[in-house]
Amino acid sequence: MAEKTVKTPWKDHLGAVPFTLDYFQGSMYEAVEKVAEQYPKYIAFDFMGKSTTYRELIENIQKCARSLRTIGVREDDRVTIAMPNCPQAIYMLYAVNLIGAVANMVHPLSSEAELEFYLNESNSVTVVTLDQFYGKFEAIRQNTHLVNVIIASIKDALSKPMRAGYMLTEGRKMKKIPDSAPVIRWAEFMRLNKACFWQRQVKRAYDDPAAILYSGGTTGTTKGILLTNGNFNALSQQIVAANPMFRPGDRMLSAMPLFHGFGLGVCIHSMLASGGRCVLVPRFTAQSYSKLIVKYKCNFIAGVPTLFEALLRLPSMDKANLQSLKGVFSGGDSLSVELKKKLDKFLYDHGSVVQVREGYGTTETVTACCLTPPHMFKEGSIGLPFPDTFIKIVKPDTDEELPYGEEGEILLAGPTVMREYINQPEETAKTLRKHDDGLTWVYTGDLGTMDPEGFIYFKGRNKRMIITSGYNVYPAQLENIFDAHEKVSMSCVIGVPDSLKMQRVKVFVVPALGIEPTDELRAELLAYASKHIAKYAMPKELEFRESLPKTLVGKVAYRKLEEEELEKSRKQE
Repeated sequence: MAEKTVKTPWKDHLGAVPFTLDYFQGSMYEAVEKVAEQYPKYIAFDFMGKSTTYRELIENIQKCARSLRTIGVREDDRVTIAMPNCPQAIYMLYAVNLIGAVANMVHPLSSEAELEFYLNESNSVTVVTLDQFYGKFEAIRQNTHLVNVIIASIKDALSKPMRAGYMLTEGRKMKKIPDSAPVIRWAEFMRLNKACFWQRQVKRAYDDPAAILYSGGTTGTTKGILLTNGNFNALSQQIVAANPMFRPGDRMLSAMPLFHGFGLGVCIHSMLASGGRCVLVPRFTAQSYSKLIVKYKCNFIAGVPTLFEALLRLPSMDKANLQSLKGVFSGGDSLSVELKKKLDKFLYDHGSVVQVREGYGTTETVTACCLTPPHMFKEGSIGLPFPDTFIKIVKPDTDEELPYGEEGEILLAGPTVMREYINQPEETAKTLRKHDDGLTWVYTGDLGTMDPEGFIYFKGRNKRMIITSGYNVYPAQLENIFDAHEKVSMSCVIGVPDSLKMQRVKVFVVPALGIEPTDELRAELLAYASKHIAKYAMPKELEFRESLPKTLVGKVAYRKLEEEELEKSRKQE
């Protein structure tokens, strides 16, 4: 179906997007190395006022790779990277790839319990993180297989003037790591490259594993998604093919985090494998985002709807000149028709000739696998499939394809489809299914329709999930945590409408028999939960109930609670 429909709509004055591409067969590192040979003096990334060229990028990656060899990291080992968007994270990502190991990408703000799970699920031998997160790793280290803990600091990547300012502000807030701590400091780690005489690059093929990202899978249980070199390199070529206005040297504001498929796949690797320039944003705020768009005259920006909504309300953007923009991409959550209209008007009023383009994808395909063409918008649509990518709509959980316009489950196939969920063969088999057409399809659990021109329309999620500020939150995981507390009989977690975050997390709790619902109990439960739940997923509200509504089969009727909150928010408007 996709082959018949995708060619014409993608064609515009810039030329047709090819239906199929010739994909680079090497590793992620080799893709970047190839670009560095072509554009050695081009800037690869900017970080807090300091620029790094492609030549410097490759030199630092190679030093980092030799240092990893020196401390004993070998082919197929797992190395956890728990970092924001900063130079050390970029060097480590590609160095791990260069020596044939696998990068395990995790959110540095994850709770201790979550970090312990990520380390053990991936069987990581080494972790690199920032000094400010050291305490969490030290607390769980004895419960893992970690051999090395590498500690980096933001100040290590700054120019001298910036470093002084950083130490007077942010640096003063941090708890000092004892000199005797069993860690390797970043500067010391990088010097270890001199002790390694190994020069041979481990040959990694297109289908070899490169990185692990985390998602809830089809059941809402955390899964490690194993992605290959080919997945990332194919995505980078698809992104450039779908954006023929891109030129090497173009600047991408890389604010989406690199432990997220959107950030790593689109904002980092697609740029570095194509000669682009990443403007790294280590700590995202709407203010920092807006400032950097203007300062660096960014050509491409990507974000979640909540980010763009916040951008519209910033006084600092009133006189901003956005003429430099070639592409504005929204993903991670549905972009409402009203917000798109507001954002398009905002862009037009600030000198931009482009409109926001919505995309769709899953972490099981790295990130986006379809995108709105630059010249042809259809209201409510999430766009057309990328080259070599197929989308079909089926009767949920079957291979029965539905007619145009009929709602069903969205299935994806193409070169960015993951290899597997690590350690989860049953879940992998449930999500990846081979059809009679010979393709392996991802069952997304999302609902949508397709029109006769091949445009896809996202209608909702079949699986229970909350999206808050672009992060996926799985209620079942949070409920398990609250239900484990001795003073809780039952809990239910839902997403509540929020003008800024789209949804915020709320938990309803039925106290255990004989336990009074007091403010002290509320504080106790939230303090307990904060040790097990990442900051972005923490409930902002906890409401006590004597009982929770039930369905006919006795399950908690979470949709009834969602309807109550929706009605409440409507009355407040």
